[in-house]
Amino acid sequence: MQKDERDLLEVLKFELDFLKKGGYGRSTREPWRPRYIFEDSPTCMNYDCKENPEPCSHCVLTQLVPPDLRNEKIPCRHIPLNGLGENLDSLYRYDDLGDVEENAGNWLRATIATLQEARQAARSDAHTSPSPNGHAMKCTPQCHQLHPKCANPACPAAIH
Repeated sequence: MQKDERDLLEVLKFELDFLKKGGYGRSTREPWRPRYIFEDSPTCMNYDCKENPEPCSHCVLTQLVPPDLRNEKIPCRHIPLNGLGENLDSLYRYDDLGDVEENAGNWLRATIATLQEARQAARSDAHTSPSPNGHAMKCTPQCHQLHPKCANPACPAAIH
Protein backbone atom coordinates (compact mmCIF):
# COMPACT_ATOMS: atom_id res chain seq x y z
CA MET A 1 0.00 0.00 0.00
CA GLN A 2 1.30 3.36 -1.00
CA LYS A 3 0.51 6.82 0.33
CA ASP A 4 -0.81 9.30 -2.24
CA GLU A 5 2.14 11.66 -2.86
CA ARG A 6 0.41 13.97 -5.35
CA ASP A 7 0.45 17.71 -4.82
CA LEU A 8 -2.87 18.79 -3.28
CA LEU A 9 -2.97 22.07 -5.20
CA GLU A 10 -2.46 20.33 -8.54
CA VAL A 11 -5.12 17.72 -7.72
CA LEU A 12 -7.63 20.45 -6.88
CA LYS A 13 -6.81 22.40 -10.05
CA PHE A 14 -7.32 19.26 -12.13
CA GLU A 15 -10.61 18.57 -10.33
CA LEU A 16 -11.88 22.09 -11.04
CA ASP A 17 -10.95 21.73 -14.69
CA PHE A 18 -12.71 18.34 -14.86
CA LEU A 19 -15.82 19.87 -13.27
CA LYS A 20 -15.82 22.90 -15.62
CA LYS A 21 -15.54 20.63 -18.67
CA GLY A 22 -18.66 18.71 -17.66
CA GLY A 23 -16.87 15.63 -16.39
CA TYR A 24 -19.79 14.72 -14.14
CA GLY A 25 -22.36 14.42 -16.90
CA ARG A 26 -24.14 11.10 -17.32
CA SER A 27 -21.90 8.19 -18.23
CA THR A 28 -22.61 6.32 -21.46
CA ARG A 29 -21.53 3.08 -19.75
CA GLU A 30 -23.76 3.60 -16.71
CA PRO A 31 -26.44 6.19 -17.60
CA TRP A 32 -28.69 5.09 -14.68
CA ARG A 33 -26.04 5.86 -12.06
CA PRO A 34 -25.35 9.38 -10.80
CA ARG A 35 -21.74 10.53 -10.90
CA TYR A 36 -20.13 11.65 -7.67
CA ILE A 37 -17.66 14.49 -7.25
CA PHE A 38 -14.12 13.32 -6.47
CA GLU A 39 -14.91 9.60 -6.46
CA ASP A 40 -15.97 9.45 -10.16
CA SER A 41 -13.14 11.70 -11.26
CA PRO A 42 -9.66 10.87 -12.54
CA THR A 43 -8.44 12.72 -9.44
CA CYS A 44 -9.59 9.76 -7.33
CA MET A 45 -6.62 7.54 -6.59
CA ASN A 46 -8.92 4.53 -7.12
CA TYR A 47 -10.52 5.79 -10.33
CA ASP A 48 -11.35 2.82 -12.56
CA CYS A 49 -9.79 0.48 -10.01
CA LYS A 50 -12.31 -2.21 -9.16
CA GLU A 51 -9.75 -4.74 -7.94
CA ASN A 52 -7.56 -4.04 -4.91
CA PRO A 53 -8.35 -0.34 -4.40
CA GLU A 54 -6.13 1.58 -2.01
CA PRO A 55 -7.74 2.69 1.25
CA CYS A 56 -9.18 6.20 1.04
CA SER A 57 -7.10 7.10 4.09
CA HIS A 58 -4.09 7.15 1.73
CA CYS A 59 -5.63 9.80 -0.55
CA VAL A 60 -4.20 13.33 -0.63
CA LEU A 61 -7.74 14.70 -0.17
CA THR A 62 -8.10 13.03 3.24
CA GLN A 63 -6.22 15.91 4.88
CA LEU A 64 -9.19 18.13 3.99
CA VAL A 65 -11.66 15.86 5.82
CA PRO A 66 -12.36 16.61 9.50
CA PRO A 67 -10.40 14.09 11.60
CA ASP A 68 -13.53 12.57 13.14
CA LEU A 69 -14.90 11.73 9.67
CA ARG A 70 -11.77 10.29 8.07
CA ASN A 71 -12.87 6.73 8.79
CA GLU A 72 -16.12 7.09 6.83
CA LYS A 73 -16.54 4.75 3.86
CA ILE A 74 -16.05 7.64 1.42
CA PRO A 75 -14.22 10.38 3.38
CA CYS A 76 -14.04 12.90 0.51
CA ARG A 77 -17.82 13.29 0.71
CA HIS A 78 -17.30 14.86 4.14
CA ILE A 79 -14.98 17.73 3.17
CA PRO A 80 -16.68 20.92 4.46
CA LEU A 81 -17.54 23.07 1.45
CA ASN A 82 -18.74 26.23 3.19
CA GLY A 83 -19.12 28.00 6.50
CA LEU A 84 -22.35 26.16 7.20
CA GLY A 85 -20.45 22.87 7.28
CA GLU A 86 -22.25 21.51 4.23
CA ASN A 87 -20.38 18.75 2.46
CA LEU A 88 -20.99 16.58 -0.56
CA ASP A 89 -22.74 13.97 1.58
CA SER A 90 -25.32 16.48 2.83
CA LEU A 91 -25.69 18.21 -0.55
CA TYR A 92 -26.36 14.92 -2.34
CA ARG A 93 -29.35 14.41 -0.01
CA TYR A 94 -31.01 17.80 -0.56
CA ASP A 95 -29.74 19.51 -3.72
CA ASP A 96 -29.80 18.71 -7.39
CA LEU A 97 -26.60 17.94 -9.28
CA GLY A 98 -26.34 21.50 -10.65
CA ASP A 99 -26.34 22.97 -7.13
CA VAL A 100 -23.88 20.37 -5.90
CA GLU A 101 -21.51 21.15 -8.78
CA GLU A 102 -21.86 24.90 -8.17
CA ASN A 103 -21.04 24.50 -4.46
CA ALA A 104 -18.11 22.21 -5.23
CA GLY A 105 -16.81 24.63 -7.89
CA ASN A 106 -17.01 27.58 -5.50
CA TRP A 107 -15.19 25.59 -2.83
CA LEU A 108 -12.52 24.43 -5.29
CA ARG A 109 -11.86 28.00 -6.52
CA ALA A 110 -11.63 29.35 -2.94
CA THR A 111 -9.41 26.50 -1.72
CA ILE A 112 -7.09 26.77 -4.73
CA ALA A 113 -6.75 30.53 -4.15
CA THR A 114 -6.03 29.98 -0.45
CA LEU A 115 -3.36 27.35 -1.17
CA GLN A 116 -1.74 29.55 -3.83
CA GLU A 117 -1.66 32.53 -1.47
CA ALA A 118 -0.17 30.41 1.31
CA ARG A 119 2.53 29.09 -0.99
CA GLN A 120 3.35 32.55 -2.27
CA ALA A 121 3.60 33.88 1.28
CA ALA A 122 5.79 30.93 2.30
CA ARG A 123 8.08 31.55 -0.69
CA SER A 124 8.37 35.21 0.26
CA ASP A 125 9.10 34.30 3.88
CA ALA A 126 11.58 31.59 2.88
CA HIS A 127 13.62 34.04 0.80
CA THR A 128 14.25 36.36 3.72
CA SER A 129 15.45 34.78 6.95
CA PRO A 130 16.70 36.63 10.01
CA SER A 131 20.46 36.49 10.41
CA PRO A 132 22.10 35.97 13.79
CA ASN A 133 22.42 39.74 14.20
CA GLY A 134 18.67 40.23 13.60
CA HIS A 135 18.89 41.64 10.06
CA ALA A 136 17.03 39.99 7.21
CA MET A 137 19.19 38.07 4.79
CA LYS A 138 18.39 36.74 1.35
CA CYS A 139 17.90 32.96 1.24
CA THR A 140 20.14 31.16 -1.23
CA PRO A 141 19.73 27.66 -2.74
CA GLN A 142 22.08 26.40 -0.01
CA CYS A 143 19.67 27.87 2.55
CA HIS A 144 16.88 25.70 1.11
CA GLN A 145 19.06 22.64 1.61
CA LEU A 146 19.75 23.63 5.21
CA HIS A 147 16.11 24.47 5.92
CA PRO A 148 13.99 21.79 4.25
CA LYS A 149 10.31 22.10 3.50
CA CYS A 150 7.63 20.61 5.75
CA ALA A 151 7.02 16.90 5.06
CA ASN A 152 3.29 17.50 4.53
CA PRO A 153 2.93 17.88 0.74
CA ALA A 154 0.09 20.40 1.20
CA CYS A 155 2.17 22.60 3.48
CA PRO A 156 4.56 24.98 1.72
CA ALA A 157 6.29 26.08 4.95
CA ALA A 158 10.02 25.79 5.30
CA ILE A 159 11.36 24.38 8.54
CA HIS A 160 13.78 26.69 10.33
